[in-house]
Amino acid sequence: MVYDPQYFQHLQNLQNLRNQPTPNTHIPQPIRNDGTGWWDLGPRDVMRDLENPDMFVPPPTDAGTMPNMKFSFSDAHMQLNRGGWSREVTARELPIATTLAGVNMALTPGGVREMHWHQQAEWAIMLVGRARVTAVDQNGKNYIADISVGDLWFFPPGVPHSIQGLEGGCEFLLVFDDGNFSDLNTLSISDWFAHTPVDVLSANFGVPMNAFSHIPKEQVYIFQGSMPGSIESQQVTDPQGTVPNPLTYRLLAQKPIVTPGGTVRIVDSTNFPAATSIAAALVEIKPGGMREMHWHPNNDEWQYYISGTGRMTVFGGEGTARTFDYRAGDVGYVPFAFGHYIQNTGNTSLWFLEMFKSCRFEDVSLNQWMALTPKQLVQENLRVGPELMNALRKEKWPVVKYC
Repeated sequence: MVYDPQYFQHLQNLQNLRNQPTPNTHIPQPIRNDGTGWWDLGPRDVMRDLENPDMFVPPPTDAGTMPNMKFSFSDAHMQLNRGGWSREVTARELPIATTLAGVNMALTPGGVREMHWHQQAEWAIMLVGRARVTAVDQNGKNYIADISVGDLWFFPPGVPHSIQGLEGGCEFLLVFDDGNFSDLNTLSISDWFAHTPVDVLSANFGVPMNAFSHIPKEQVYIFQGSMPGSIESQQVTDPQGTVPNPLTYRLLAQKPIVTPGGTVRIVDSTNFPAATSIAAALVEIKPGGMREMHWHPNNDEWQYYISGTGRMTVFGGEGTARTFDYRAGDVGYVPFAFGHYIQNTGNTSLWFLEMFKSCRFEDVSLNQWMALTPKQLVQENLRVGPELMNALRKEKWPVVKYC
């Protein structure tokens, strides 16, 4: 080890702080109010500890060896191109996340995510700005739409499509129904052209071989295109007609479920018929609010945190529980049927997505379950009295007040 006088002076300063009657508030230490724990005097990332207070000093109810359920897009590899960028969180980055994978992407004004298709379904939400999407289904029916903040799109597996940034550019989240998905391994038109003999291309399209003398030599992925004209000017008349179910959905236009603790908007195949394999809920938890204690009976939950700060505790049975802290840009995950709740730890609304590899959104409320179960059974099982029993609700409140 190389001797660094400044580093060892830092350690000495920390040693001196130990003797103060109250801990230094600017440097968190792994010490609970009950006296458990001790000072962390070794090499450490204080900023990271400040971002993860409930991992650094877990609640005393946390126990067991539950796996990691958090990964930040800020820690993901950034793919930079002329025309935009992308980064992804897959099972490679978050091994427990086997059902869904996410891609965060931005496009410049005119920037294009090239014409391509996937073996997986693609669900997306616009986070910033506007974009134009196009698609053609297996029956030759086309679709073109302009997307704004809060709007969704869904492209079934194998359906070719494109995305282009409009004025001001855009940023969006893509979610795919396979945790091992990678956006860099999709099927692109430029990649196929580059790996097809020119005489085959000539025969396929019925044009001379020199028509392909300038095609890309490899996959383009994202490129800088020209700003498109109005959507009316780009419409292509299709003798087969347009796709039967719209491939886009205006989520923020949906009337939310409103409770004292926040709001919830649910989107699945019942109100967005095209979305046959991914369901979602956009949740707002107001300051002092909590996503109630619940679980999902149909699949794992993949989360994306949009704004604010929060903490989630996950209960896995057999005496296991673990708490994680989240902020904008983080991905969270909850295994199938594991109990959990999410608290807003900030002074602004916490917004996040709950997503599932399913055609339907389903959850089970702990409160509602207890309210609809014979009282005597609940009382004897938990050794509780009328104060709790009289407060139980037969109606589900997805978000509640906790302080």
